[in-house]
Amino acid sequence: MSSTQHHDIVVIGAGIAGACIANELLERGQAVCIMDAAAKPATGCSSHAYAIAHPHVGKGAPRLLRLTRIAFLMAEARWGKVWNQHGVFQPAKRGMIFNRDALDAHLQSLDLDKSMASALYANEAEKVCGIKQDGVWLSRGASLNLAIATNALLEPQQKLSIRWNTIITRLEKTESGWNLLNEHNAPICTAKKVIIAASTQSKSLAASIGVRLPLRPVRGQLNIFSVAENNDWANKLPRTAISGDGYCLPAEQLRNGSYRWIVGSSFDEGESDLQSWESSDDFNRQQAKGLLAYEEGDGNALRQGGSFVGIRCVAGDRLPIIGSLTQCPGIFLATALGSRGILWSALAAKLISAQVLEDDFALLARLGFAADLLAALAPARFFAGALAAPSALGAFASNSKPILPSAPKAK
Repeated sequence: MSSTQHHDIVVIGAGIAGACIANELLERGQAVCIMDAAAKPATGCSSHAYAIAHPHVGKGAPRLLRLTRIAFLMAEARWGKVWNQHGVFQPAKRGMIFNRDALDAHLQSLDLDKSMASALYANEAEKVCGIKQDGVWLSRGASLNLAIATNALLEPQQKLSIRWNTIITRLEKTESGWNLLNEHNAPICTAKKVIIAASTQSKSLAASIGVRLPLRPVRGQLNIFSVAENNDWANKLPRTAISGDGYCLPAEQLRNGSYRWIVGSSFDEGESDLQSWESSDDFNRQQAKGLLAYEEGDGNALRQGGSFVGIRCVAGDRLPIIGSLTQCPGIFLATALGSRGILWSALAAKLISAQVLEDDFALLARLGFAADLLAALAPARFFAGALAAPSALGAFASNSKPILPSAPKAK
């Protein structure tokens, strides 16, 4: 392949976001070239096998609430075959008065019908999902193996070309589009349109064309705990996923009678260390107690059976950055996905494709995208003045707490 080959559309990054966007464009008849520094898809955070997805149902941050509902429906439709629907329970905050009727009314105001979310008292929740706490039952909540999903999206087809082991370090404007250059400042190819979906690398690529993105890394560690069959914890383990301060998946009983239980995650902003930390093990043991309201449980009974660590980037306002870079025509961004890679990547596929092809904004409107939602995601929000106040753009967004760690690091 010539180093100066031209492509109409290049996607930088073969993780879940880049794969979703490329797949959407391919489905719409476009030829796409994906480039990635690794030798295969999903080698970063998208190698994670235990991601969960559900709509956000908290109070406040109205745009986040609307966006996650739209994105959840898109994700549900996109990953039917690998979508592991087991439901997700979100416990009520401790110390707060739980009013089911008021909460049901709030859920309805978010267009979340009973098939998606319902408020339950503790005795009801115990019958429905085995969790004896007041809270919200998200019956269509699911988990997803990001690596399997990513690989499926990038199966060979005629209009898809992929260049592995290709490191792009700089972009350069030309009369007809963009040059993509490597670390030696040598041209790799040219492209009419470039979609940057490269997680933390997005910051340096944007900087190469004079754009400063407010991105920073966040480290998260997930633990795989082993619980003995005869331990007191065994009677407390959930049969559904729980999402609150941290999250867990349903416990799985193994052939030897013991249980395998996935719990996470720690939160270390500004850290990029992929090694497993004992302090994160202990943190997740405390998370486990909180998720099950089992503070008296012996944390030592949760034996360390392995861990996953992932580094992802978040934006200053905790919302993803998805859309065209208006000051650099032909450049599009899909980054800062934080803890919601499943949802935001499905949403990015629709939004970026509509902007790249410049012909589908009526479809976006039918999907629920209003002008304020597009503006809340657009890169331009960082360049029109100071960042909006956190209360306006997502103070409750969980992008600040990554729950999708990836690269396996067995302790």
